[in-house]
Amino acid sequence: MEQYLFEFIGTLVLVLLGDGVCAATSLNQSKAKGAGWVVITLGWGFAVMAGVLIAGPVSGAHLNPAVTLGLAVAGSFPWASVFGYIVAQMLGGFVGACLVWIFYKDHYKATKDEPATMLGTFCTMPAIRNPWRNCLSEVIATCLLVFLILCLGTKGNAFNVAGVAAGTGSLGAFPVTCVIMSLGMSLGGTTGYALNPARDLSPRLAHAVLPIEGKGESGWWYSWVPVVGPMAGAALAALLYLLIF
Repeated sequence: MEQYLFEFIGTLVLVLLGDGVCAATSLNQSKAKGAGWVVITLGWGFAVMAGVLIAGPVSGAHLNPAVTLGLAVAGSFPWASVFGYIVAQMLGGFVGACLVWIFYKDHYKATKDEPATMLGTFCTMPAIRNPWRNCLSEVIATCLLVFLILCLGTKGNAFNVAGVAAGTGSLGAFPVTCVIMSLGMSLGGTTGYALNPARDLSPRLAHAVLPIEGKGESGWWYSWVPVVGPMAGAALAALLYLLIF
């Protein structure tokens, strides 16, 4: 239960800061409005780092059902814990999104005539509507994410500190932070790089149930893409990793 609790808290913080940077750069009368894509990608990278710093020592800080699935397929995580981790992550994502709305409530009210902008602070939507190609984008990006996470612990990425061999993963949150930033800057332009059902489906549900003035639809027609794409990409990454290493 302690591991589940820390997955919940870590994912909550990830979404609070990640959706928070989207709200800060998008909502009317925010001092950060218009700061742009670079700020968003940096903000999401640091959001992941914050969540990992909290949950890492206790739960391993998956903070993402796709990562949990990928690690289980690769044999690096027990299948018995998968369900509990995913439930904790999804709940954390929901609460984190609710906190963003509470924090920026006045700014959501000031943006009530722009439902698409408000939705974009909760979850992802494609730049060009093409669901199957959008899904492929999420598959490729998440496959790369999980594959790189698995590669962090390989022998080839080891280095020596005072004569002791250590894997790149021992650097903690920093390598994954860089990976998230790179993925956002390079592969995020098509779908907004969800990479994580807990970052997308849970906040989308929060958008649907919260009493947000003028919020419009929650984009449910697209909601399967940021779930199916990341989960498929993570499983593919694990299989590729097992094949190669």
